[in-house]
Amino acid sequence: MAQSEIDLTVYPDECDAFGHLNQAAFLSLFERARWEMLARGPGMNIFTLADAWPAVRKTAIDYHAPAFPGDVLRFQQSLIHHGRTSFTMRQTARRVRDDVLIATAEFVFVCVSRDGRPVPVPEVFGQFMAQPSRGAGHRLTVNGVGIATEVRGEGPPLVFIHGYPLSRLIWEPQLDRLAGVRRVAPDLRGLGLSDAPDLGYSMAIYADDLIALMDTLDIEQAVLCGLSMGGYVAFEVLRRARHRIRGLVLMSTRAEADSAEARRGRDAAALLVREQGAGAIADSMLPRMLGASTTATKPELVAQVRRLMAASPVAGIAGALTSMRDRSDSISMLPELGDIPTLIVAGAEDTMIPLDSARRMAQLIPGARFSIVPEAGHLVSLEQPEAVSTLLSEFLSTIP
Repeated sequence: MAQSEIDLTVYPDECDAFGHLNQAAFLSLFERARWEMLARGPGMNIFTLADAWPAVRKTAIDYHAPAFPGDVLRFQQSLIHHGRTSFTMRQTARRVRDDVLIATAEFVFVCVSRDGRPVPVPEVFGQFMAQPSRGAGHRLTVNGVGIATEVRGEGPPLVFIHGYPLSRLIWEPQLDRLAGVRRVAPDLRGLGLSDAPDLGYSMAIYADDLIALMDTLDIEQAVLCGLSMGGYVAFEVLRRARHRIRGLVLMSTRAEADSAEARRGRDAAALLVREQGAGAIADSMLPRMLGASTTATKPELVAQVRRLMAASPVAGIAGALTSMRDRSDSISMLPELGDIPTLIVAGAEDTMIPLDSARRMAQLIPGARFSIVPEAGHLVSLEQPEAVSTLLSEFLSTIP
């Protein structure tokens, strides 16, 4: 999922009588950002050379805050769906001076010929957009491994830890929406765009990588937000460097270790990925990864999540499975976390981790907040991005 950052200035003639950037001008700025992205890459003639034109079929825009003359807006573009003749782009606009999210938009395009017939999306466009993030991403070496990391904004640090077999892209909506905090989202070793050695995986190693990453970024303390396996990593960071944690968000996760049956399932999955590849893991997990509401109403998100899992390196998947299989039970440490502000979030339709596990954590951690997100399964951050972002923003505002 490629991204490109384009900075554009708001001019007076683009504003209404009250000085606000108006809707029509905003559409023009979104379009200008897309063309500028292509101009800096393969060229603005990328479609005409292929005798194809990207016609807009559908547009959805959310306006979050006003913009005024002189504001510099930073536009980020990402490709979230790529079909044979159509594609979907997601764009955000943030004000540069204070990192406030101004608007988010999604555009569905269909490539057509001069006589209006659907034609394939130019191959070079797909290749360009599939390149790694250009702008907000960093590649930092910690413990001898290259860790791809996204860093946005300024303020108290919030470190996102993704689940298995995914990447930091599951936090994209929160990276866009949250303001007033320094948002850090790494790809764990072996997943996403990070290095994927064939050996060297465990919860302890993931935690050591995360602590070393914080050191590299000069982060003394942070709020940790872990989803699923990311929650297991957060527990391990607690064991090794509790003093580095200002707050804790445990999302779609549990504190119990694997049962004997679950450990056998991890071994079977490791064998499957070694023999048949990441696509086989994606196919087996997808029905349980998302809630029934998402599966029924958001086919593009279902396809996006499958692509995300199928793109994971085999070595990283196998390493994560072994790490989860051998992780320690964390139930006994929960009553000792009363001095750390904690938020527990669960999807109402999560069939992968029972709601009872989330409730149990909330009951055992003194003072913990507990929220159930409706119409969401295991990947709550993607399935209900606005609700999760609101929960995080409200929780962060309570931490001194």
